[in-house]
Amino acid sequence: MPLPPPQPRTHLHTRQVVYRGYHREDGLWDIEAELTDTKTYALERTERGKMPPGTPVHGMAIRATVDDHLKIQAIATSMDHTPFDECQQGHDPMQRMVGATMGPGWRQAIERALGNSKGCTHLRELLFNMATAAYQTIPGYRHHLRRQAGLPEPQLEKPPYHVGRCIAWDVDGAVVQRHYPQFAGWQPLRRKA
Repeated sequence: MPLPPPQPRTHLHTRQVVYRGYHREDGLWDIEAELTDTKTYALERTERGKMPPGTPVHGMAIRATVDDHLKIQAIATSMDHTPFDECQQGHDPMQRMVGATMGPGWRQAIERALGNSKGCTHLRELLFNMATAAYQTIPGYRHHLRRQAGLPEPQLEKPPYHVGRCIAWDVDGAVVQRHYPQFAGWQPLRRKA
């Protein structure tokens, strides 16, 4: 269902963000993210001079290479368009993310390594959702390969990470009942004090 019709307005700014997932020939995975900010009007910036409409204010990308467990093995960045020359200092701090795992605690790991003025705000924003893109890429493709090979699905001892973290994946809901009936109504075990 589309959004309701808007009030009369003027389009001023577009932020385009794209994520892509790849399976590499060496068995690792590349998750890429790109961010572009453009204006519909001309800008004049002290650092960049006159910028016609549609000229990127920000144009940045990240490639995170991860293993099957979503642990970052390598990371590369590009910053072709930035508002300040100093923004280029944001490349090197990204190496602090090598060894981090995209999963529980991901956003906290990003903030510890790159928060505040330790890194680039826009690269950090791209990292936040890279874990989701990795999750959309890797388990689904591995499931696809198992099905193609005629292999059975692994038996799960606990629900996948996404179960219980979304209204559709509510442990008491119909989707969990259909896809993971063994975890319908699931409650994590409580540790004894």
